Amino acid sequence: MAEDLILPKTQDKTEIYEAILPQIKGLITYETDLTANLANVAAVLKEAFDFFWVGFYLTKENQLVLGPFQGPVACTRIPFTKGVCGAAYTQRKTLVVDDVESFPGHIACSSLSKSEVVVPIFKGEEVVAVLDVDSKELSDFNEVDEKFLTEIGRLVGEKF
Repeated sequence: MAEDLILPKTQDKTEIYEAILPQIKGLITYETDLTANLANVAAVLKEAFDFFWVGFYLTKENQLVLGPFQGPVACTRIPFTKGVCGAAYTQRKTLVVDDVESFPGHIACSSLSKSEVVVPIFKGEEVVAVLDVDSKELSDFNEVDEKFLTEIGRLVGEKF
């Protein structure tokens, strides 16, 4: 696949996700380098939706460590017991948070982040990373984001 992203001219999230999902598959299917794959997935999501921040935290040294991302400077290390990322890791499920300020133990990497969705990424039964997506808007994520980002997380998990 060429490294050109083709986006539909619509604001409908479902249509955008349906358009980028096969393109993400095409980008990562034959690439064996994990960093390249994570970087491209973050870039696709950032470009397609103009999210505030999109990136990955990898499980290392009994914590989550910053991996490839798109957006402003981010927290480098997150304990498994802190923030939305730690909660998604610990609970082993996708979390959609409408207002990060109301989330117990929220880590404010940026005061501009208002809502967030975090997807645990599995290799077999083990959580090996999380996909973290932040928005400057409250309640910016819904069940459509949850469904498609979880599917993207599943695809990414196959590359670990």
